Formats: sequence, structure tokens, C-alpha cells
Amino acid sequence: MVKIAPYGTWTSPIGAADAAAAGGGLHWVDLHRGRVWWAEGRPAEGGRVALVRDGRDLLPPPWNARNRVHEYGGRPWVVLDTPDGERVAFTDWDDQRIYLFDPDDPHPVPISPEPDRRHGVRYADLTAGPDDAEVWCVRETVTGDTRTDVRRDLVAVPLDGSAPRVLAASHHFMTGPRLSPDGTHFAWIGWNHPAMPWDGTELCVVEVGSTDHRVLAGGPREAVCQVEWEPAAPDAPDQRPALLALTDPDGWWNLFRITLDGTSKNLAPCAEELGGPMWRLGNRWFATLRPGRYLVLRAGALAVLDERSGTVTDVDNDLPVWLSQLAAHDGVVVGGAAGPHDDATVVTLDLSTGELTRLTDHPVALPPADYLPVPAERVFTGPDGQDVPAYVYPPTNPDFTGPDGERPPFVVHVHGGPTGRSVPVLDIDIAYLTSRGIGVVSVNYGGSTGYGRAFRERLREQWGVVDVHDCAAVAQALADEGTADGARLGIRGGSAGGWTSAASMTSVKTYRCGMVAFPILDLAGWTGEGGETHDFESRYLEGLVGPWPRTAERYAERSPSRRVDRLAGPVLLLQGLEDEICPPEQADRFVAALDGTGIPHAYLTFEGEQHGFRKAETIIAALEAELSFYGQVFGFVPAGVPVLELRR
Repeated sequence: MVKIAPYGTWTSPIGAADAAAAGGGLHWVDLHRGRVWWAEGRPAEGGRVALVRDGRDLLPPPWNARNRVHEYGGRPWVVLDTPDGERVAFTDWDDQRIYLFDPDDPHPVPISPEPDRRHGVRYADLTAGPDDAEVWCVRETVTGDTRTDVRRDLVAVPLDGSAPRVLAASHHFMTGPRLSPDGTHFAWIGWNHPAMPWDGTELCVVEVGSTDHRVLAGGPREAVCQVEWEPAAPDAPDQRPALLALTDPDGWWNLFRITLDGTSKNLAPCAEELGGPMWRLGNRWFATLRPGRYLVLRAGALAVLDERSGTVTDVDNDLPVWLSQLAAHDGVVVGGAAGPHDDATVVTLDLSTGELTRLTDHPVALPPADYLPVPAERVFTGPDGQDVPAYVYPPTNPDFTGPDGERPPFVVHVHGGPTGRSVPVLDIDIAYLTSRGIGVVSVNYGGSTGYGRAFRERLREQWGVVDVHDCAAVAQALADEGTADGARLGIRGGSAGGWTSAASMTSVKTYRCGMVAFPILDLAGWTGEGGETHDFESRYLEGLVGPWPRTAERYAERSPSRRVDRLAGPVLLLQGLEDEICPPEQADRFVAALDGTGIPHAYLTFEGEQHGFRKAETIIAALEAELSFYGQVFGFVPAGVPVLELRR
């Protein structure tokens, strides 16, 4: 029998421990000689990243296949076919060195030199060099004591442990080199400050053994996000090498063929995003099925691009969102995919039969589907008349309903990036809230990806304005139509989402409270000159806010740390103490300014956590604190969680 109870007080079979178990994430799905490989986070093992082949762990703890390049990391492993058999090279988190091992008898040995300082040399985007005798990759070297003292090179690391050699050093930032099928050339993508990789990059190519590279595509307002060599056609083994690249000269990431003389052809022109933002090195938004036929991701959905017809056609399957980790062999697709009732799972899809096979289970036993919210995709109108896409997750629990006349509290979830997006997949954190009677709406505010460059650039010099107002417009619309209780609206987010949450709480009166996790709070400190963030994003704000220091007044005016006196209500801050992207100094100062103001707040810090939480105990503590926080602000007593102590 369905019980009537106030929203927020419903009991649920979905616990914070379930969210923690699901919080590891799936990484770097790939194929090698028909076998499926992937990496996955393990919250119960301190957040380490395990390496898996065909469902079997290859490396026991404490091995951790992860690296720090750009602080977000990049592809950490590659499988090689050596004269001694199959070998795996991978980067280990503890010392950031490259190790080599036999997957059938794993005893890793280092093949890159020991650095002079801990984590002083990092490697990422590992690929095979000529004859699989070397690992080719990006090397990042710390050159000083500030967070921006970093140099990058493309290097070849011999498997015998001899000294690496530099292949190229064309730009401040580069992706891993890709060797042509005939072994004569290699290609990479490079860019320089202040551009981010979705602003403008260059596709470079050079003959093996030369240092005189050429730029074939890209520029200040064209961003190449993936490049691969076109496989030789079976009936034309002597064809000249050509490149396949995702790039956006017309404002949409489309797939191009680019020859060595710079001639380019869009294989299927469309106003669709077939690529994405290069936050990590080594993502793959497309893969070759056969010459002229390619797998692509149309804003995250699996599709086939046919060059002959110039079409992009969706592939019918049960999982609407595929990760940018595509691989294919003999008409079978391998990748990571997810849906409203499916966390990211490794799958194979036979394109000839439509048979979808899940190779991994959800890390926890999920409750029946009627406890899981199905997001409704909606489009709202922003304050400038622009469409604002969002996914609405209603309170969902078959055992409960709210009292007549009571509207549920709602929380706006703000995705990170801000050059990122929300997608309609299972999120146990969200289900933890909705199954207790708290609605969630996830907003793709101006600046989000998946809608073309023009939509992405709505945020240019408008961070803290467009994102704040788009989110507030969605929240207010839900209140106005009666879906949400307008007096019980909150906002939550981490990283750039934490920024928007804090900026919203100090600039609009839409929300009663905000959860702010590992945030940016002081824009001036988050510049390269301010020294409070890492090199990769140290000039990101020049596009998001304005040229520094010419617009320094704008930086100060928009910073939540400078507007504590304008807070609209209570805040909960969550912070990892080893975060190099959004370090704790900013949250420390914000909370120091809050103490004594009378505004209820809480500040939880977590030892051993970097940017984003990976340990099970951290995820549990953070989620239970958030639920208690909403209960105290919105006026309900949630069941089964410790009471969060609020300071004033």
C-alpha cells in the first residue's frame, strides 16, 4: 500500500553505500586481437583504477592504472605485440612511471626513468611505436615549484628501459602521436595558451625521423578533437596515407578525410556534434568499420556514418548514451554505454544482428526499476530567449506519495566543465535523492557541449552570468508550472558546477541553499598569475571571463569569495585536500569569511582525495551530509542519516 509522507522523508532501498559502489567509473574500453580490455575505478579499494581483460583483473592492489597529465589524466595503457608475445605498458599512479608486464604472468617492471621528484614526470595517451618496440606518448615534466611550471614533449619510450627520446615538441599541449600504417609519418594534435582544446587546435604531421612538421587543419577557431590514420583498403595496399579527423571549421564537429597535401573532405556534412571536448587525452568519438563506413557518436548516441551516401544514421540499441571509447572489429562494436536504468557498462554490439551483450554488471544490486527516476528531456526558455535543454528527474518511489497540495523540493544539478554536458543516464547520487522525494533537474546551460560551437560560445566572457541565469530560469519555470516547490529550491554541483552553485547563491535569490563541491570561488586566484590552479586550465578564464589582467574588475565582481555578504541562504562545502585543480585554499578562505556571519554552513574536507571523490567512505559521507543539509534547510527529517552540524 502506498504511504503518504512529506517529500524528503521517504525511506528508500537506495543507500549512500550503493552510490559509493557505483562511483568508480568506467574508463578506456578497447579491443586488441578480438579481446576486450578496460579500466574501472574501485571505490572500495581506495579509489584505485584496475585494469581488466575479458572480465579478469590483471593487476592486484596497489597497482593503479592512472596518471596526472593535465591533472585529469589520459589513456594510461596500451597493448603491444612484441617478439616475446603480448605485453602491456601502463602508467601507475604511485610514481607516474610507465611499467611493462606480461598479461598472463603479471610482474610489472618500470621502463621509464625514476623522476627526481615525486610525480615530477608523467606520461599519458600511450600508443604503440614502430614494430611495437617502443611506447609513444605525451610526457609532462614538472620544471619548477609553481603549478604552471610544466613542459610537454611527445616521446618514444623503449621497452628495454633505455632513455626516452623526444619525437616532437610543437606546442605547449599535445596529444599522443599516431603512427601511419606504412610507418612513414606520424600525426598529433597541439594547442597553446590561452586556447582550450575545444577553442582551437592544430593537426600536425611529420615524416618519421624529421622535426619539420606541417599543420594540415585547425586554427584559432577550429578545434580538431580526434585524429586517426585511415586504414589501407584491402584492394589498395599502396595507397598514400591519409588522416581521418573530427574537426569543426563550420561550427560542428564532423568527420573529415585530410590528405598529406592538406586537402580535406567532410565525409557527411551535418549540423550535428560527432566529437566532444578533449578533457582527457585518448578519447575516441569515432572508429572505422570499413573504408567509407564509420562508427560515430551523434551527441553521445551511437550512429553509423556512410561516406557514399553522406548520411549519419542512428544505431538502434537499448542504451542511448555511449562513452567516447569506441572500438570495432569485424562489424562488432565494443565500448562503454549507459541508459536511464543502466550505469556505464562494457558492451559489445553486433551490427549485423543487433545483439547487445553486457560484459560487466552494475557494481551493486539495483532495486526494482520503479525506484529509479526516468529523466524527461525538456527544453526551457532562458532569459535571453535561448533554448536551455535539461533533464527533469521527478521524485520516484513506488512506496510513497506526497501529501495533497504539497509540492516537492527540487535541486538543480549543475554539470562540471563548464565545457561539458549532462546526459540521461542512471546516476545513483540522483536516485538517492529522488527516491526520498527530492526532485532533481540537470541543466545543459549555455556553454554546454553537444549543441554546436555557437551554443558552446554563449558562455564566452559570460561565466557566472549565462550559466547562473539559465539554471535559475529552469528552476523558476518548474516552480511556476507547479512541478517544484518554489520556496524549496536548491542548487548543487562540483568543480565548475560548484562555481555555478556558489555564483548562483551570491547573485540570484532563486534558491534556499546550495551544495558546493571542490569549487572555484576566487577567479583571480584561479589564473596562472594567481597560482591556485594547474597549468592546463590556468588561462581558461581568459575565454570564460575576459583577458587577464585587463578585466580584473570583472574577475573580482563575479567571484563568490568576494560576495559572501550576498549569500541567499545556507551552503554546504565539500573539498578534497589533495586537489590540484581546485585546491582547498579557496574553500578555506570562503568558509573563514562565512564564520561568524550567522549564515548556516558546513565544511567537510577529505584526506587523500583529489578532484572528484573516489573513496567509498568519502562518497558515503558526502552524500549523507548533503541529504541532512537539505532536510535542515527545507524542513524535513530524512531517515537513517547522521545529522550534519551546521556552523554560523
